[in-house]
Order: sequence, then C-alpha cells, then structure tokens
Amino acid sequence: MSAALDLLRVEEIRKSYPVRRGAFGAARGRLRAVDGVSLHVASGETLGLVGESGSGKTTTGRLIARLEEPESGRIWFDGEDWLALSGEALRRRRRDLQVVFQDPQTSLNPRMTAGDQVAEPLRVQAIVPRQQVRSRVAELLAEVGLSPESASRFPSEFSGGQRQRIAIARALATRPRLVICDEPVASLDVSVAAQVVNLLLDLRERSGLSYLFVSHDLATVERISDRVAVMYLGRIVEEGPTAEVTSRPLHPYTAALLSAVPSAGPVPARARVVLPGEPPSAADPPHGCSFHPRCPIARPRCREETPPLSPFTSSRTAACFYPGELAP
Repeated sequence: MSAALDLLRVEEIRKSYPVRRGAFGAARGRLRAVDGVSLHVASGETLGLVGESGSGKTTTGRLIARLEEPESGRIWFDGEDWLALSGEALRRRRRDLQVVFQDPQTSLNPRMTAGDQVAEPLRVQAIVPRQQVRSRVAELLAEVGLSPESASRFPSEFSGGQRQRIAIARALATRPRLVICDEPVASLDVSVAAQVVNLLLDLRERSGLSYLFVSHDLATVERISDRVAVMYLGRIVEEGPTAEVTSRPLHPYTAALLSAVPSAGPVPARARVVLPGEPPSAADPPHGCSFHPRCPIARPRCREETPPLSPFTSSRTAACFYPGELAP
C-alpha cells in the first residue's frame, strides 16, 4: 500500500538504548525498546497502540512525534518524508502533529496560566493574528469544556481532569490533523477518565481528527479505537479492526490482555488467561518468539524461530505460528 494513502505510515522503525553497568557506567549491551515497528493511520481514524509497561508503545509515539529520533526506518506524514524534515520546515509541519502527554501535572508549566499555555502555540506558529489570540484561547477552552475565566488560573488551581483538558486545548490550538495521545487518562480517576475519553471522541467527530491512542488499558482502547495494534517487547504482535481483535484475538498475548478486562452485567466474562512471570528484559530478549516463556500454547518451534508479523485475513496480522488457538 502506498504511503500517500495514509495520513501516517511508519515502516520498520527501531530505537535502542545503551545498558550501562558498573561504577564507571560502561555500556554492556543495548536495550531494544522499539524493534522494527510498522503501522499506519488513515485520516479521521483512531489507532490504539496497547501493551504492558515496557512494551515500547510510548517510545514508538515519541519517535513518531520526533521527540526522539529513530535509528532506522521510515515515517511518512501526509505523504511527506517526515524524517527528512529539519529546521524551519519541521517547525512549520509540527502544527499538524501534536501530543497529549500522560501527566498534565508535569506537561503543563506551573508558572504559566492556562490561557498563556494555550496561547503559546498560537503565537509560536502564528496561527491567528496577535489581536485574536485571546478570543481564540477562549474558544479552545470552551471546546474542551472549560469556561473563559479559566484562562487566568494556574494549573495548581485545577483538578487532574481539568488540567488534561487544558493540555488537550493546547494540542488543538494549531489545528492538527493527528494527535498522539500518550496514556492521556492513566493518571485520572475512572469517572474523570471516561469524561476525557468522551471529549476526545466528540472532538474527533466535530473536527475530523486522527488519533494514535497509546495505552496499557485495553478496555479504553476498545472504546475509542477503530483499529488496534498490540505491542510486546518492542514489536507489534497483532493488528486489526478493534471489533475483530477483541472478539477473536489471534495472538495469545492479546487473549491474555483481553481476559484481564473486567466484564459487567449479563455479558459473560472472557476465559481467564494467566501469564506466568514478568515480561523479559528488552536488553536480553528470549531466543525465538519473545513471548514463548510466558505463552500457554508455546511449542518447540516457538523457542527456535521468530514468527514474522504475517497476514491472517485481508485486514488482520499476527506474529504467531499458531494464531487463534487461545481465542475464547
């Protein structure tokens, strides 16, 4: 498929970090945080990127946003070679791709008012004339459910959910086409998190936004995403339409994540899949399939060979030699 058909297309990006040990911090190896990740997001679509802590999903989002640079691979954004941009050209194009971070307590400047923080990208990118900045800030705050009077208050005067709304308003200031949401509700109470998810859904409906929604919470991803990509130890192990993945997971890791999602009411709970131990270290991944030490259906082949991410249907892929065997 051509990169021009997608708003975002990522091919085989990689990122590793030195592992330092000893009194002098000598490098003793490399931690492969992102190991050949490929994905795509269409205009107006939400792709959920889900996995346990340490899976590499946040680093993937940071590489796409170019908060860090990949060691290899290609990224196209709106048909343009995203990694080839630099300097003023990159600064101008950044208005089209924005990020909402996990913790608004740290992503917002405590010494700046909410209004000044929302106004900053308007001024830096010259989105509106200077005399219109104040009215545009009021509009953006209203879009995320905050009153115009909120502009004069500091982050410490808001609740966690309100601070995240300010962060979202700041991301929307440049009229982006794609927003990378990095665990945007992980630090919020359940009810407040639901309100923020509803806000993101409403903004997508009204503005035609695309999201890359990074989360460890498959229940939230299931609610907001059109498609889902599941990461484990730096690699994508399954990808497909959300409804299909959640109704019949192909990879046993996806089945385990789904079995941990609580069910309520008359809907029967999914079969419980208990994974032994913790994920292996990305600095010393297992030989063969990286999931085989925890996999309930692992066979000798899994310990010897690494399964590629292969098509299972026209819309689904999985990195498993025995896809669907653990589906409920």
